Amino acid sequence: MRIVLATSNKGKVREIKELLHDREVFPYTDLIEGFEIVEDGDTFKENALIKARAVYKALGDTDAVVVADDSGISVDVLGGAPGIYSARYAGEGCSDKDNIDKLINSVKNAGFESSPAHYTAAIAIVSKEGESCVHGWMHGDVSIFPRGENGFGYDPIFTPAGHTLTLGELDSEVKVGISHRSKALHLAKILIDQIKTQRS
Repeated sequence: MRIVLATSNKGKVREIKELLHDREVFPYTDLIEGFEIVEDGDTFKENALIKARAVYKALGDTDAVVVADDSGISVDVLGGAPGIYSARYAGEGCSDKDNIDKLINSVKNAGFESSPAHYTAAIAIVSKEGESCVHGWMHGDVSIFPRGENGFGYDPIFTPAGHTLTLGELDSEVKVGISHRSKALHLAKILIDQIKTQRS
């Protein structure tokens, strides 16, 4: 059973492949040309489903199982921002560093050096069997002082609850055990296995 990821983000592809290591997984851009998907939903769930549906339709392969992730960070002192806009917080085509810099400045401008925050991951699965979406969360704090070079996105400024190191400093093995995406993927694997069972 071929699992197709509705992303070309190398960081996400690598993380999802590691978590679904015992399955055949491809980013959709290995199979068809990449195309723009307008993520105009109001929630992580809506945007994940938009991406999964678009790629499933574009593939034209009814046997494919498409997995799409939409995730982001919500910062308490910013009223939950950037939320669903995390990937483009500093503007379209911005870099991870641009996003981090804007978040740091936003927290500073709110009069804080740190704030409680949480990551959300919504993972949508679209196949001929139907549509579903599962979620995972990771709580902790953001700081205006980045530390570490590992990971991607906002990892250098986020310290998970119960840890003293940022996601940018933690080993990959530790992150896999606590991340929002790994929690959501654990649930997604159960649904993928159910699809596999239905087909066998």
